Amino acid sequence: MSLEITINNDIKDAMRNKDSKKLEALRAIKASLLLAKTGKDVSSGEIPAEVEISLLKRLVKQRKEAAAIFIENGKQDMADEELYQSGIIEKYLPEQMDEKEIEKVVSEAISTLGASSMKDMGKVMGTVTKQLAGKADNKLISDIVKKQLS
Repeated sequence: MSLEITINNDIKDAMRNKDSKKLEALRAIKASLLLAKTGKDVSSGEIPAEVEISLLKRLVKQRKEAAAIFIENGKQDMADEELYQSGIIEKYLPEQMDEKEIEKVVSEAISTLGASSMKDMGKVMGTVTKQLAGKADNKLISDIVKKQLS
């Protein structure tokens, strides 16, 4: 089932249950999907899975950044709302890999590509990020690659 259909069904459930907080997060996803549908990455009217994943990751990142700003400014109630929404959105992302699994994939990529120095970081990052698309945070992947190449 496509993400769009899943979100529409969950919006209906949230409306039936009168869960306004969840409904707000789901509507944000739906709005982003509609914008993506009219974007240049979509030609057939169907959003590719990679675009859906990057869209969801971007929404989660925005919520977490907003929450951090609210916490800095002493607005904990608004931060809690943003964190709640990011938690709802994260449920639609693929299960995230832990650090050990990522280290294993990075090691395999380094040995396959014959990478030996930081000059090869771009090649390793390109390979690993394609392989782990949506399953791991790119910042974490980058840190692991730097650690293993240095």
